[in-house]
Amino acid sequence: MSKRRQKKKKRNGKYDTHPKHKRVQQTVKDRLFRYLFEKDRNALLDLYNALNGTAYQDASQLEIVTIESAVYVVMKNDLAYILSGTLNLYEHQSTYSPNLPVRFLIYLAQEYQMVIERAERSLYGTGRISLPTPQCIVFYNGTKDMPEEQTLKLSNAFENKKVRADVELNVRMLNINYGYNKLLMDKCKVLKEYSIMVAVTRNYMSLEKDVQTALNQAVDHCIEKGILREFLLKNRAEVLGMILEEFDVEKYERTIRSESWEKGREEGEVIINKLGLLLREAGRSKEFMDSLSNRKLQKKLLIEFGLEDDATSMQI
Repeated sequence: MSKRRQKKKKRNGKYDTHPKHKRVQQTVKDRLFRYLFEKDRNALLDLYNALNGTAYQDASQLEIVTIESAVYVVMKNDLAYILSGTLNLYEHQSTYSPNLPVRFLIYLAQEYQMVIERAERSLYGTGRISLPTPQCIVFYNGTKDMPEEQTLKLSNAFENKKVRADVELNVRMLNINYGYNKLLMDKCKVLKEYSIMVAVTRNYMSLEKDVQTALNQAVDHCIEKGILREFLLKNRAEVLGMILEEFDVEKYERTIRSESWEKGREEGEVIINKLGLLLREAGRSKEFMDSLSNRKLQKKLLIEFGLEDDATSMQI
């Protein structure tokens, strides 16, 4: 094997036949969702209008305020912008987390800190500081079945439910997998085509063992069918890098296996509990116990079934 070929070898033993794409994956860490809408301000405006039932036309009014600077970063959010006195905080998620409201609370605090600093106002002053109204939205496109829309509440995490909470934060979670939220998709063409592209990508990944081959086929398919065509033609290398980052096959398969194991464990516990009840009843039956020739096994079963007194009375 040549030294050049050795350098291309992956950690899992396979060979990277597309070193350029691998370099892109290592350097481009943005989410594809964010990259797509930050590149196309008109699409972002369409998304705002679709979500809020408005009809704004001037995309230059959008002020991107996504947290980037290390000065502010506690947790980086995907996309944030201000429009018409509204602070829009967007997160794209492929896995559900009940902690999303807490994360949005942190994002919001950081965003408001920047708003106050830009306004050069003091929190200790006598005048009220004007703050943009927050809208916290999660765009979910994971494989786990989720409703079209649900509201996640910060108060769900509060320990003491008996007292009135003085703070609340609602997060609107929208399922953007293809086939969901049709009205929203019809109002925002780019969001709809993004949803289709994700579905196409997953389909090719399920059919093709080689990840990069599958992703290239998915991108080619989308271009051929006019799905995000101009965007993909212009940004193909970056897009492939981001998809490799987001749709990592091993990570994807681990997630599926983990979810399947958890479901199997829960179902197994139910079966075991039912079996235990049946065995307890059987254990109380003299005929059942007499059918067991091994007296030590009988005693062990009696103890396991919670019949310690009967076990003690056995002469072994």
